[in-house]
Amino acid sequence: MINLIINAANEKITFVIITNEQSYTTSYLNSRENFDNFMNLLMNFLRKKKVNTNDIHRIYINLGPGKFTSLRISLSVAKALSLANNTTLIGFKSSDLIKKNYKNLIKLDKKKFIINDLIKPLYSS
Repeated sequence: MINLIINAANEKITFVIITNEQSYTTSYLNSRENFDNFMNLLMNFLRKKKVNTNDIHRIYINLGPGKFTSLRISLSVAKALSLANNTTLIGFKSSDLIKKNYKNLIKLDKKKFIINDLIKPLYSS
């Protein structure tokens, strides 16, 4: 099972792939240039790790609080991937991410502590 985590609510854009055996992470500066290339950055990361979008079981997306533009772009990309590949999309709050332990999100999801049917981003100014 392959899980993709997208976190663009903070100073960095972070992509994480977690499988049953391994995890891979990459980060980019949360900047306008990287917003413009967001999809390319994600697809290059997936390609580098030899992950096909059809193989992703769940997509976790940080809903904030965070910067409006970064949340809007990351959520749009996550929704598009979810719709195109019939993948479960799960939103989480920044507070669910304790000490950047992304594996903990999957545990919270399994215990039903994360609601996966409400995608309502929280913007901060």
